[in-house]
Amino acid sequence: MTSLRIVYAGTPEFAATALQAIIHAGHEVVAVYTQPDRPAGRGRKLTPSPVKVLAEAHGLPVLQPASLKQRSEQERLAEFRPDLMVVAAYGLLLPKAVLETPRLGCINIHASLLPRWRGAAPIQRAILAGDAETGITIMQMDEGLDTGDMLYRIATPIHAEDTAQSLHDRLAVLGADAVLTALEGLRAGALEGEPQDNACATYARKLEKSEGTIDWTQPAMQIWRQVRAFHPWPVAQTRFEGQVLRIWSALPVEGLGAPGRVLRACRDGIDVGTGEGILRLTQVQMPGKRPMPAADFLNARDPVGATLGHE
Repeated sequence: MTSLRIVYAGTPEFAATALQAIIHAGHEVVAVYTQPDRPAGRGRKLTPSPVKVLAEAHGLPVLQPASLKQRSEQERLAEFRPDLMVVAAYGLLLPKAVLETPRLGCINIHASLLPRWRGAAPIQRAILAGDAETGITIMQMDEGLDTGDMLYRIATPIHAEDTAQSLHDRLAVLGADAVLTALEGLRAGALEGEPQDNACATYARKLEKSEGTIDWTQPAMQIWRQVRAFHPWPVAQTRFEGQVLRIWSALPVEGLGAPGRVLRACRDGIDVGTGEGILRLTQVQMPGKRPMPAADFLNARDPVGATLGHE
């Protein structure tokens, strides 16, 4: 069976995991598209994306247009004569002309069980909403936002200990496996798209840094989801002694207390009252410090009686 000529488009680590799997499986990747290098780190040095680093390590042609709307960019894409374009967290909209360039169109590796959580932040929104499971959908792309027909779906449970980081890492591997399965199906002509039920669609809007601020009148269970969903960014935070206190991990426990009031503190954690139940902070971070276990935080201060969130 002849191999497919694949153009790959992606930017972050999630996308690099799938690209590595496609390369390892021996598929013919004729070009890789990724976002332009961005400033990163304290020195704001221009830094290539994980996808670019991987592609260059394998000697693949790398293209980094700021947009694909220009006719010249669309013509350059067409020169690769792709059978298929595989897209994962690329970060650029694909115009209709691009979607129609490959013989088999464009497919997307999306980190949710569509039609739930279309959009930019499906992993975080699933945790924040308390979903029991999520997964990967391989979707035939159209001009809508994650609205295309579903070619392949695979689910994974969201565990109580999952953060956005741990779930991301698991979904990245799952996405790599799923796209390989989809590629074999497409090559054999054995995959049929299933239309999404738009009535069941939800939108995973992009994360805002302000969403990390804790509202202690919320139930402990909801704040706990916030802590997990925003790890490692933007990180849930509150105010303590006039400074930002970042909460890296926590647990909901039974009990009652005024919202934001620190009720108890011991080596197991710092118990804070909420609108319903108690949240036990187990790993925190003060400005200029590294994240630390609650026990280490308590070596230097006694927060019992303080009200978090107040200036």
